[in-house]
Amino acid sequence: MRRSLIPLVLAAGALALSACNSQNQAHKDEAAKGSEAVKQAGDKTIAAGIDQNSSFFKATKAAGLDATLAGPGPYTVIVPDDAAFAKLPEGTLDGWMKPESRTELTRVLTYHILPGTVLASDIGKAIDAGNGKAVLATMGGGTLTATREGDKIILTDGDGHKATMAGTDETLANGVIHRVDGVLMPGKKA
Repeated sequence: MRRSLIPLVLAAGALALSACNSQNQAHKDEAAKGSEAVKQAGDKTIAAGIDQNSSFFKATKAAGLDATLAGPGPYTVIVPDDAAFAKLPEGTLDGWMKPESRTELTRVLTYHILPGTVLASDIGKAIDAGNGKAVLATMGGGTLTATREGDKIILTDGDGHKATMAGTDETLANGVIHRVDGVLMPGKKA
């Protein structure tokens, strides 16, 4: 009986080894695709792609997210312009930049980050598939609603504040940046 089991065990081992080799090849193929995308984007990360003097970059640095945005990703970052930050109530940004407000600042910033690489065309397709709107999950645990007004994509936060996507698909080594004209807020904590 033991002798009849040996070929069976050897055959099972060969199948398992074959499956591992197939998985390894699939991982190598996936890595090659990722490497090709990185080559096309260059080695410039999202952190390096954001104007170092902008309010958004200064805020990411104050929250400690600049290191994350320089990391492997991929991330999709919705970057409000400085005019958007200027529209906030006076003192809001300065208040967020204080060490004791780091938690709130991080909540706001991670509300502007989506996991993975989400291009404007992906959002457009999701809007079409959703009969005019798409819900996008953020890294901060909240959601944004994407809709169209004419040919523009509009992002709306939970409180109804809107931001128009003005510049899209800035592809970098670790993801993509979309520029918007408004700061989106995660809403009040429950």
